[in-house]
Amino acid sequence: MRTDIARRLLGLPRSSFATTAGRIAELVEAGEDVVNLCQGNPDLPTPPHIVEALRQEVLDPATHRYPAFSGMLELKVAIAEWYAAEHQVDLDPETEVAILFGAKAGLVEISQCFLNPGDVCLMPDPAFPDYWAGVLLAGARMHPLPLLRENGFLPDYDALDPTVSDSAKLMFLNYPNNPTSVTAPLEFYERTVRFADAHDVIVASDFAYGALPLGGETPVSFLRAPGAKDVGVEFISLSKMFNMAGWRIGAVVGHRDVIGAINLIQEHYYVSLPPFIQRAAVAALTGPQDCVRELSDVYRRRRDGFVAGLWDAGWHVDVPRSIFAWLPIPGGGSSVDFAGELLQRANVAVAPGRWFGEHGEGYVRVSLLAPEDRLREAVGRLVDFSAGRVWPSASAARAAPPSGPGARTPVHSTST
Repeated sequence: MRTDIARRLLGLPRSSFATTAGRIAELVEAGEDVVNLCQGNPDLPTPPHIVEALRQEVLDPATHRYPAFSGMLELKVAIAEWYAAEHQVDLDPETEVAILFGAKAGLVEISQCFLNPGDVCLMPDPAFPDYWAGVLLAGARMHPLPLLRENGFLPDYDALDPTVSDSAKLMFLNYPNNPTSVTAPLEFYERTVRFADAHDVIVASDFAYGALPLGGETPVSFLRAPGAKDVGVEFISLSKMFNMAGWRIGAVVGHRDVIGAINLIQEHYYVSLPPFIQRAAVAALTGPQDCVRELSDVYRRRRDGFVAGLWDAGWHVDVPRSIFAWLPIPGGGSSVDFAGELLQRANVAVAPGRWFGEHGEGYVRVSLLAPEDRLREAVGRLVDFSAGRVWPSASAARAAPPSGPGARTPVHSTST
């Protein structure tokens, strides 16, 4: 029997996050005290009222059957009402909302829906690696949108070659940003709409962290910009908002033709989400939102303590606006080597910036999804490690880096 893998899969490297998770598990099993700040996996439980809603729904035999292929209308209505209340965006639940098996699935599917082999996709650099997967599966090409500190980690559309802008078919954005943890102002989204309209580009805005305002003000939705629904869509996730990562539920909203295409592809991948999960999601979105504000406060306290500890040690970092901190590596050097040595010598796991793209080099991403005492412990270890580190280190060659070949950037991740 021949089991040759299809060529479309051969371009998908293995996950560096998964590789690192395996290494962490080995260290913990060996009795090591590892502070894992590598992945974006919520460490707090789903609010009790949502869990209770799920329990009640599971007891209803009607939720044991197949739901509508494109998702339950009551959930789409709840999403539209949430957008209206939180972001002053009007949506037609029937034509401008699609239910997703987690936002990640939709972020891969949109490329498969609209990109043909050879098409150009504008890709932020650094970026969430799973964006790349859909582009590669479609046989399309990525053109980088460098996110540079001097530009506030926002893409500069004027710096693009006009021939590239005219040939692009799809572009990804993500604010609050993973990994740089900055937010985008409304003016930027207005420029984005003008750019997309002028060059006939579909905008895919990843708003997975938009419900957690660590900066004090609610992050701006791309759809707030006039004309945004005419040029693109926005993805949301209940994973971070309600600590429902394991429930795998999200949505995409906006341009009705894009929504229609995503519904079409999902008819062939899935028969929608289990009805009891969809109904519990309705309870989450329409119920009291105090739990979301309380969660934001928890993350803000974690962030403030973490940043203050680094500042006290003379390590300047920007104040994160989401659940990640984007740390410049003291003295420069390879982010993969830095993270590998940090895990080997200090038992602290972080994500190398190079995993997120070429322009992520020189940084590491730290997840704030750990208790405050563990974050304080991590600060102490980070400071001690950095103070005693000399580049280039002879041990760097001996250290097993978090990913396989450091020069190759991975694609897959389960919770990053």
